[in-house]
Amino acid sequence: MKACREWSVRTRLSLLSAIVMTLLCAGIAALIIKIVHDDRTLETNRRNHHAITHAARLLTRGQVPTASTGYPISAFQVIDPTGRIVSASANLRGRPPMAPFVPSPLVGGMETLCHMPDLPGTCMIVSAQRVPRPDGDWSIFVAAPAHPWYVTERLLTGVVAVFVLLIAITTIGAWRIVARSLKPVDTIRTQLSKITSTDLGHRVPVPGPRDEIHDLACTVNQTLTLLEAAFQRERRFTSDASHDLRSPITAMRTQLEEALLHPADADWPATTAAMLNSLHRLQAIVTDLLTLSRLDAGALGPAAPVDLRDLVSCELDHRHPHEVVIARDLQSALVHGDRLQLVRLLTNLVDNAERHAASTVTISLSAEAGQAVLAVSDDGSGIPADQRERIFERFARLDDARDKDAGGTGLGLPIARQIAERHGGTLTVEESEQGARFVARIPLYSARRPHPSHDQPTG
Repeated sequence: MKACREWSVRTRLSLLSAIVMTLLCAGIAALIIKIVHDDRTLETNRRNHHAITHAARLLTRGQVPTASTGYPISAFQVIDPTGRIVSASANLRGRPPMAPFVPSPLVGGMETLCHMPDLPGTCMIVSAQRVPRPDGDWSIFVAAPAHPWYVTERLLTGVVAVFVLLIAITTIGAWRIVARSLKPVDTIRTQLSKITSTDLGHRVPVPGPRDEIHDLACTVNQTLTLLEAAFQRERRFTSDASHDLRSPITAMRTQLEEALLHPADADWPATTAAMLNSLHRLQAIVTDLLTLSRLDAGALGPAAPVDLRDLVSCELDHRHPHEVVIARDLQSALVHGDRLQLVRLLTNLVDNAERHAASTVTISLSAEAGQAVLAVSDDGSGIPADQRERIFERFARLDDARDKDAGGTGLGLPIARQIAERHGGTLTVEESEQGARFVARIPLYSARRPHPSHDQPTG
């Protein structure tokens, strides 16, 4: 069994073609031999019939036929009405009747008999005929050798030789055709073996003919392109995460070293406050990284109907004191999802808007075309059109935002977009007369048909 599993595709397909061709040739050979055998048997029966007809004609004229009938037969007997053999061929003279059966009056009889005592070594086709005469019914028996199933050794050898040659040609042809067809697969496999996690730039060659292997090579190259892009994003994400984690750690280390150099002159309350700020930033980054990890893994809490108007109102009423004015325009909108993650989406958008607003943040909620539309706008400097997708990359912050937004982690907007997408919606930046306008669209809840991604918790 192990050896069979280790056979190559080329060997298995070649063996399969050989087996199929062998069965086909065996069937054709059997048909050919049967046709020739039936034809030879028919010819033997015809000779026996002619010999009996000639002998019966002589008996009808009152003559007793002899073995020299002029037909190629092996045995001949004429039996009178009393059962006496009155004429026989030389090999049956003085012998009893060659056949145990009695021919019928009209149609006679014919049988193939083997192991006949008087004619040993072969099977015989025995034909018989009853001839009525005034003194009674006479019987005529003639016999000729029956042909074996293979007719002749020459015929059998010729058929076997031709079909063995045909099977060999088919097997060799199948081997070469499969080898030629699988050659691009071997090339693809060899090229794939050169690819490592540190070098994803290789691509497999695409064969010329448009067939399944061509499509396979194209699909492999597309997968490699996606994989390379994913690894690049992962490396960039790891690099950015390391940089953002190192910054608060470096700040805390510097503050502690300076305080320890001159402990008597150090302002320990101020140092502690600065370290707490750095720890708060470090904790925020770690929390956001864990959130992204759960979202990437598809984790989603228990889903239930959520009234977004109540959620937004509750969160805004219980938030810490706002540094800017929060304007609300909220309508009722019921969605199906994880309340905690929806709260996280809202707080991330509001925090981002507060950091960049000049004086006012506007939050609106409405229901449009089967979707809940949550818009968070600020009156800040806005976002250039060519940067509106970049801000959703992890740890990506615009240059002016890095100066004004030292407390951000660079993960809030990517988390918000991923939460919206996990709820079957979108998060985009839309045109605004002033500042930035973030719009989250989430399908409205339907009691009869909740969103498929929230029917059951995952993780």
